[in-house]
Amino acid sequence: MVPLLVLLLVLQGTVEAAAQGGESGAPANEGALFLLLPVGAQGVATGRAMTATPTQEAAFWNPAGLARIDRSRFLMYRGETLAGEATAVSLLLNPTSLGAFGLSYQLLDVGTQDLTDSEGMTLGSISVRSHLGILSFAAPIRTRLNAGVNFKLVQFRVSCRGQCVDPGIVASTYAVDLGLQAMPVQRIPLRVGAMVAHLGPKLQVVNAEQADPLPTRLRLSAAYDVLRHFFPDEDFELWTTMELEDRWREPGSPSAYFGTEFSSGTRDVVFVRAGYVLGRIDQPDGAAVGIGLRYERLEIAVAKSLARPGLSGEGEPVHVTLGVLF
Repeated sequence: MVPLLVLLLVLQGTVEAAAQGGESGAPANEGALFLLLPVGAQGVATGRAMTATPTQEAAFWNPAGLARIDRSRFLMYRGETLAGEATAVSLLLNPTSLGAFGLSYQLLDVGTQDLTDSEGMTLGSISVRSHLGILSFAAPIRTRLNAGVNFKLVQFRVSCRGQCVDPGIVASTYAVDLGLQAMPVQRIPLRVGAMVAHLGPKLQVVNAEQADPLPTRLRLSAAYDVLRHFFPDEDFELWTTMELEDRWREPGSPSAYFGTEFSSGTRDVVFVRAGYVLGRIDQPDGAAVGIGLRYERLEIAVAKSLARPGLSGEGEPVHVTLGVLF
């Protein structure tokens, strides 16, 4: 058990550094910080400014963004961060006018470490993984108002294979996301969004006394289509978004996100994206860029974060989202 606990503390610090970017003023009393890591090329490219955005990636951002998806689809996500390799999938269904349903899963593979004895002989291996399952539902409430909810199952697992004194550690909890999106004025291309993310019971890894609260966040966002008034009849848009995020508990250190997305086309669409993060408690400052393409039944998007949160000073690799419509 001793080597498992030591590894757990080291890896918790690694995930915390990836999520917080080394912010010295951030409290370190939250668990399951992998929930704060971005998922999806669109979200990465637009600097995480996603709360007011209707998008197929909304299951990992604001579920209200799924309310008016035009077609069902299957999505795959891939990306790497300082915390590890992240792989996710989503199945989104929009069978009726009532709204959309989604089923998503994310695996964060933090890594594997050899377990050795006092003489350096390898006895086995210890692996650390985080699992996240999401059940989403979103629906239009009024003509210009959408609502959505996520129910999440969260699990942190340390597994040992080989000659292990202890089989490992499993910590599980659940959480919910509650979100709204609206276009408050009919003739003005303005979107607003608000949500509470990761609201749920504490994550207990060792015992109840050492359980940590989830990183619950409050997010407020507004987006405006800059080109609508100048080119009202053209098939292209330029949405600029600003978002603020703060702790649900102990607020007062908000992070600011800025994103832009240019799109051209209606059925077949090309996207160009850029964003910037002014991180305070969750991530380091830095820009991001990305492109996307929707052609017939295929969607592909790639993004690159230009921030350098790693201990080595290296930036994050490319994030990729692939989708198939049906």
